[in-house]
Amino acid sequence: MWLRLGAAALVLLQGLTADPASIVAGVTSNAKFKTALAALDADHDRLIAETIQLTEIPAPPFKEDARGIAFLTRLRGLGLADVERDEEGNVMGIRPGTGGGPLVAIAAHLDTVFPEGTPIHVVRDGTKLRAPGVGDNSRSLAVLLAMIRAMDVAKIETAGDILFIGDVGEEGLGDLRGMKFLFGKGKYKDRIKTFIALDDAGSGADITRGAVGSKRYRVTYKGPGGHSYSAFGLVSPTLALGQAIAAIGQVQVPAKPKTTFNVGVVSGGASVNAIPSEASMEIDMRSESATEIEKLDAAVRTIVLKAADDENRARRDKKSLFRCRPEDSIGWPVKVC
Repeated sequence: MWLRLGAAALVLLQGLTADPASIVAGVTSNAKFKTALAALDADHDRLIAETIQLTEIPAPPFKEDARGIAFLTRLRGLGLADVERDEEGNVMGIRPGTGGGPLVAIAAHLDTVFPEGTPIHVVRDGTKLRAPGVGDNSRSLAVLLAMIRAMDVAKIETAGDILFIGDVGEEGLGDLRGMKFLFGKGKYKDRIKTFIALDDAGSGADITRGAVGSKRYRVTYKGPGGHSYSAFGLVSPTLALGQAIAAIGQVQVPAKPKTTFNVGVVSGGASVNAIPSEASMEIDMRSESATEIEKLDAAVRTIVLKAADDENRARRDKKSLFRCRPEDSIGWPVKVC
C-alpha cells in the first residue's frame, strides 16, 4: 500500500512528462522509503487494532460524528498541525513540509454504506477481518494513521504540506458532500494541488488516475391515496414512479467517456389494497465527463416531470393532481411532486 500510494503521488505531482517507472525506482531505492516500509511491518498489530476499533464505531451516512471524533483524537495524538473538524464534518490535520512545495491532500471517507442500527462486530477469519464497512472504508482510515507514523519513524520530509483527511458523505445520498465542501468552501479549497483518495485499502486494487463525477437524488411522488377499489381512478404515485423508472432505463449513455445510472432503492405503499400516498426512488448517476453527466441529469429531470404529468392526465380525478410546482424542479436532491 505504501509503495503504490507513494509512487502514485509522485507521478501525479510530476505529471506525465516523467517516466513513471523511473520515479518508482527512485522512490523504492531511497533509504528512508525502506525505513518507512520496515516501520509499517513493525506497526502491523497496531494497524489491525485501529482498523477494528474504527470499524466498530458506527458511521452511517450523515451520522459520522462519533467515528470522526475518534479519528480526530488519533490525528492529534500523532502531532499533526491544525487538526480540526470543518463545518461539514470532515476531520483533517496537516503534516508540515519544509516549504516551497504544493499542498497534497490524502483522504479516506469516514462513513459506511450500511444504515443506522446495523450490528457491527469485527470477526477474525484466519488472516481476514470481516464486518460491515471494514474494507470500505475504516481500513483506509487506519492506513492513513499508519502512514503518518511510518513517515515520522523514517524522518521523511516533504517540500509541501500533506493534508490528511477523514471525509464525510461519500456513501449514498451523502453525494460527496464532504469533498464538495472541502474544494468549494473549505479553507484549503484554493491550495490543494494534488488529491489522493484512499478507498478499500489493502484490497490490491489498482491505482486510478482521474476523476468521476456523481449526482445522487431521491425522487418522491405524492398523491391523495385511497382504497384500491372504492377510490380507483385516483392518481397513483407508484404508477408515476414505475413510468419514470421504465423511461430512465431506456436512456442511452456513451460507453466512453464512461457514464452510468442506477435506480438503487424503491419504496412506497402500505398495503396491496391501498393506492399509496407516496412513492420514492433513489438514483445514482456517474460520468467521467462533466458534459455527459449534465446531459444525463437533464434527461432524468425531464423524465421525472413527464411521468407526473402523464399520470395526472391518465386518471379521472382532476382534483387530485400532484403536478410539480415550478420551484420544486430546483429542489434536488429531494424532489417532491
